[in-house]
Amino acid sequence: MSVTIISVRELSFQYNSAEVLAEVSFDVTPGDYIGLVGPNGSGKTTLIRILLGLLMPSAGTVSLFGRSSLDFREWYKVGYLSQRFMASYHHFPATVKEIVSMGLLSKKRFPKRMGSSDEMAIEKALECMDIVDIKDKLIHELSGGQQQRVFIARTIVNEPDLLILDEPTAAVDPETRERFFNLLENLNHQKRTTIILVTHDMGSIGKYASKMMYLDKRVIFYGTFEEFCRSTDMSSLFGSLSQHLICHRHE
Repeated sequence: MSVTIISVRELSFQYNSAEVLAEVSFDVTPGDYIGLVGPNGSGKTTLIRILLGLLMPSAGTVSLFGRSSLDFREWYKVGYLSQRFMASYHHFPATVKEIVSMGLLSKKRFPKRMGSSDEMAIEKALECMDIVDIKDKLIHELSGGQQQRVFIARTIVNEPDLLILDEPTAAVDPETRERFFNLLENLNHQKRTTIILVTHDMGSIGKYASKMMYLDKRVIFYGTFEEFCRSTDMSSLFGSLSQHLICHRHE
């Protein structure tokens, strides 16, 4: 019997007495590919930060891989990419290849040395994001879109069991964006990598993800896109035409 990847129960969070999240409960099972959507200020990033142990909830519980997030130590199983993380490396004196290789360090014991299999994994990630030709450039010499590709490669290089991505393609060109979503699809289908993708592009996420969570401080909807398309509550919220366009399950 497989262990639930994430289990959240009655989760609430307040900031300066303002309600940010209220009574959020859901499970993420192995192989899920979840598009996390919702309006600005709906609590998406706060929820992610709580899942990662970066914020403490006001109430409720979170478990990762069957263990309380308070006791969780196997962070190498989790790949995480945020906009803030990328901004913090803007003037970091490291090359593209060095940045990508950092994604492998969490699995290694001291001394943290790279072997031939690591070099192959790094090369594969560089090729996937089409950045082999700039691997020796310093990160601050790159454009915003190129930097985005570098940090995506860093996140996927060790093929984690759980990927959490916060607007990962916001600054990349359409071709790179499509390549990235094809990569996620392969990781999800072939390696059963569990994915949570935070996005504002609600109209497109149904092309790629298997489930959708619509969050607005509370979980308004959580389920498959087929269930979303049949939901009368979602019809009332979005209108039947938009509902069908979002689900991407119709010819």
